[in-house]
Amino acid sequence: MVKAYVLIVTTPGATRRVVEALLAIPAVRQAHEVMGPYDIVVELVTDALTDIPPILSDRIRTLEGIQSTTSLVAFPE
Repeated sequence: MVKAYVLIVTTPGATRRVVEALLAIPAVRQAHEVMGPYDIVVELVTDALTDIPPILSDRIRTLEGIQSTTSLVAFPE
């Protein structure tokens, strides 16, 4: 099991809609609106590290309202 956290900046007014769309992605375990330099923090859980890039490029970064993402892969527990 691999965990990654994705920090997302959204366009103004799109945050809640983006969170709802993120929660429909099977690998997304949690998505939270936050205050600070990022608007959303997402926790992804996958079987392998190689599963993460396609989720980011095909499922997350393509969502309307996302301006930028920063990905952090956690060390194995």
